[in-house]
Amino acid sequence: MVMIGAAAGGASRLYVGTVINQYFSGRFPLATFLINVTGSFFIGLLMTILTQRFAPHPYLRFLLVVGFLGGYTTFSSFEWEMLFAARNGSGWIALAYAVSSVIAGFIAVWLGAIAGGRSS
Repeated sequence: MVMIGAAAGGASRLYVGTVINQYFSGRFPLATFLINVTGSFFIGLLMTILTQRFAPHPYLRFLLVVGFLGGYTTFSSFEWEMLFAARNGSGWIALAYAVSSVIAGFIAVWLGAIAGGRSS
């Protein structure tokens, strides 16, 4: 289940990143930033739904959270892009990217948990 989810998540990451990069270019790694923020939202949403609202088969969590979102989010890319910016004289871009990613990711996971916790 993890492998199937990771394959789908990785393919989704490639597609979403490609689309974002076609429309927005610049020094700030916007595609990775948006992928990490949306991944944070969806982990908050899914974990809340899967642990508080329903009792699905345990494999569903492995498929969606560990597999899909693990393949979709890009923490290693995030770290590399920060180092690349810092090494190339864009220390402020690296700092802005790190701080905004952590803050936006936390807000997104929090909003996902709120959205997942609402009753129908």
